[in-house]
Amino acid sequence: MTARLSAVCHLTYAFEVGLAIDLDRCDRVLAATSRQTVGSSRRVPRYFDYRPPPLRVDAGPGAAIAGLVASKVEIVLLDFGAAAVAYQLPFAGTAEALATLSESLQANVAFEQDARRRIDALLPTLGAAVSRPKRGPISEDYLVIAIDPATLPGDSTSWLRDHTREFAAMLRGGAGRLAPEELDDAVAEHLSFARTDLTIIDWNAAIIVDPEPDDTRLLLEFANLQLLELRHLDGELDRALERGYDMVARTERRWRHPLRPPASALRHIGELQMDAAALFERVSSAVKLVGDQFFGRVYLAVSRRFHFEAWDRAISRKLDVLDGIYQKVGDRITARRLEVLEWIVIILIAAELILGFAK
Repeated sequence: MTARLSAVCHLTYAFEVGLAIDLDRCDRVLAATSRQTVGSSRRVPRYFDYRPPPLRVDAGPGAAIAGLVASKVEIVLLDFGAAAVAYQLPFAGTAEALATLSESLQANVAFEQDARRRIDALLPTLGAAVSRPKRGPISEDYLVIAIDPATLPGDSTSWLRDHTREFAAMLRGGAGRLAPEELDDAVAEHLSFARTDLTIIDWNAAIIVDPEPDDTRLLLEFANLQLLELRHLDGELDRALERGYDMVARTERRWRHPLRPPASALRHIGELQMDAAALFERVSSAVKLVGDQFFGRVYLAVSRRFHFEAWDRAISRKLDVLDGIYQKVGDRITARRLEVLEWIVIILIAAELILGFAK
């Protein structure tokens, strides 16, 4: 690939910022906002849209970070409590230089720190629009490289056939170090709508060669936010299960106060259970897919790369276990109360018999 490429690198850092976000209130509070919707091309199903549409906030002029210049910065807010900082970095040069830039942008500490600062500065402005505001400790980054197809010779079929090594280098860095099977895996999730476009989706980066890349790019950005929320929810459930197991153990040792249930712990587990189930439902139903149109196939491809199905199964299983713990503790407390009541009845009957004989 000796041609001089023209491209834009879109780097996104996603964060958990609260339980939920009132996007309408944020829209009234913030300036320079817009609602993210999909286009109306043949590639996009007429029923495909975000529910509700994410809110995009212009974060001001670009910034120079770690020697790299971002021409535009935006913050994206979603109703299920996630936010992302998106950087745009224009590029013109060789494929090798683009691969080097891609490698330096992936897991870039300086950009991540800048993104955290921007989110931390925004949260106080949003105020009550964010329920239980708190930026989570984890982040999820994703890089989308949008290449102008006019700077590549040939069509989508020849691009993938002739330039697998270059594309793999952009996605994973250091193509010279990658084994043949790694090269094949890097470009395994690829699809095209016409001979003038190509989308390759990997686990930490994607390449879009398309004259109109925005809808596909925004969908990948959205999927990255979903992945962040699933990771956050999975971690919260792990901590909830640990507390649940500890609560079961404490319940077993409550011989001194068998009638007093651990009300605060039981209530806390119940709240976690409800919050987790509600968040899981909002994240899972944020995008609806029917049919096999191109945009839907892109989402299914990124779902496979991000292992959404495995995340869904793991979270559903932990929700079931948490429900079982809640029920088990409640049943044990009820059983103890009934046992004590039985003893009280026995004691009262015995006392009545003793008093009767005494008379």
